[in-house]
Parts: sequence; structure tokens; C-alpha cells
Amino acid sequence: MIALSSDHAGFPLKEAIRAYFDEKGIEYKDCGAYSADSVDYPAQAKKGCDCVVSGECEKAILCCGTGIGISMAANKVKGIRAACCSDYFSAKYTRMHNDANVLCLGARVIGVGAALELVEVFLNTEFEGGRHQRRVDQIMELENN
Repeated sequence: MIALSSDHAGFPLKEAIRAYFDEKGIEYKDCGAYSADSVDYPAQAKKGCDCVVSGECEKAILCCGTGIGISMAANKVKGIRAACCSDYFSAKYTRMHNDANVLCLGARVIGVGAALELVEVFLNTEFEGGRHQRRVDQIMELENN
């Protein structure tokens, strides 16, 4: 299952991703926002990330205006490796090399078509492990110290 969360600026993109998941039969948990009314992105990041950390969801997709603020907040949650991506290569390689478990997208930065392409590659790319595992372990060590 995939957690979906957004602030008000990311709400339209989250809704487009939700519709895409419905169309593709991808299970998700909608953590809000539920409208374009103002909500704070740190709280929304926490809602989506808590689903990943608890094991309820395998990954999360978070949206705000730029993707930057929500990714900064997400990376403060222990156990989260969030990446703000706006291109295919970054979305693919953050999974292959960083084992990212959260994709952050900027609704005011990329269009729906590009966002759905990034979601698809993020969800369908496996972590390579090997030499990359050592580096992911080092990232997690930073978090624990």
C-alpha cells in the first residue's frame, strides 16, 4: 500500500495521483489534505511518513507546491529517506541507489503527466543493494547519531 499526502498547494496533484491509483488498481491510503483549504506541509508530511515507518504502507508520495518543504519535513521523520524529484533519472536512481521510501513532488513545478511518470518509475524500480547498501547504512547512521 502507498501513502498519499499533500498540503493545500499539492492537493490537485495528490488528487490526480489518487485517480491514477484508482485506475491502475494500486492500493493507497489517503492521508489528506482533502481540499485546497490551507494546511501545513510539515503535519501532512508526518501523516504520510508515519504510515511508512509503522509498516502500514511500503512507500509514500507527498506533494506540496515545490516538493522541497514537504521533503525537508519528511526527512526529519526517523526511518524516512525522502527525495524531491522533478525528472525521470532522479526518481529512478533515488530508488536504485538510495532506497528512497518517499517521493516528494512539486505541484507548481511539474505537470500531472510528468508527475505520474515519476510515480510509476519510483514505484516500479527496485533498490540495487550491493555497494549502495553501505551508503544507505551510513545515511541511517547519521540519523541515529
